[in-house]
Amino acid sequence: MARMAGFDFLVVDMEHGPLGIHDLGAIASAGLMGGFPVYGRVTGPSTGDIARVLDCGATGVIVPHVDSVLDARKIVKTCRFSPVGTRALPGPLPLLGYRSAQPAELCEAADRAARIVAMIESRSALEEVETIAAVEGLDGLIIGSNDLADSLGRRGQLDHPDVAAAFRRIAAAAHDNGLDFGAMGLPPALTFSYGVDLGATLLVVTNDTNLLADGGAAAVAAVHPDAAERA
Repeated sequence: MARMAGFDFLVVDMEHGPLGIHDLGAIASAGLMGGFPVYGRVTGPSTGDIARVLDCGATGVIVPHVDSVLDARKIVKTCRFSPVGTRALPGPLPLLGYRSAQPAELCEAADRAARIVAMIESRSALEEVETIAAVEGLDGLIIGSNDLADSLGRRGQLDHPDVAAAFRRIAAAAHDNGLDFGAMGLPPALTFSYGVDLGATLLVVTNDTNLLADGGAAAVAAVHPDAAERA
């Protein structure tokens, strides 16, 4: 459905809400069959599910609360096979159609396919963003827009100049190191100036709750034009 609607990828959010690794596995498998990228967002750099997200067939893992270069190194170490990291060799992977593969082929294919994205969403992360972006093995930086603004003392003020400057700094750090750049939680009015205009390629523009709520409201309004007034 996401692909037919025109989306380029999907994120299974295991940080907020009830979704877990089993849900991620089912959705990632469907994505692999349809050639549609699926990312898994975990709860943080220390969670035990980071590598499991990749083992389950996800295109990549989005890790929130990467607040320092040490956090960035930790997630790379967890997600990459040696000599870069310490990821354990799994059994047959959905990425390879569950066929048996020699360890060298398995590791090469899995490492090549995996996308590791660090979320920048705090003042401390912003202060280290250039060194975070330079960590070998990272593939992208994505901003947690509301949490970043909150950490900067600008709660709910995404259009504040301090927040805009932070977005520009993070985007520059990503581009300077050849990483993907993106954002979550931007309102439509800022999607271009804070995202597209800064070269974003990973824009999470909505979520399932909003899609259901907005779609439901539109359906009701089509039948009851005065529904908004009666709500």
